[in-house]
Amino acid sequence: MKKSIFYFFIVLMLSACGSVVEMTSSKMNRLELGMSKEEVTHILGNGYTIAEKRIEAGKQMEILSYRDFYKDEEFYMFVFEDNRLKEWYRDLLPKVEK
Repeated sequence: MKKSIFYFFIVLMLSACGSVVEMTSSKMNRLELGMSKEEVTHILGNGYTIAEKRIEAGKQMEILSYRDFYKDEEFYMFVFEDNRLKEWYRDLLPKVEK
């Protein structure tokens, strides 16, 4: 019984790690401007948040936000114009002093 509970928790932990986003330089170096949203999410994974969607000058704009699991204060923004990667940048959360 103890073994089955142990294996259950191991499987649970491993499945939880599947959605962890780690922004590595090898992933970032594969990105190119003009890539489709599907190509970018294939490289980086589906652990993103849609930060913004809007129509601007007749073009659909969408901004995806990826947060690095290992660097909690760091996140990356990916700007798509008509489903094509227009730009991306890294941003930092402001530090809150206690």
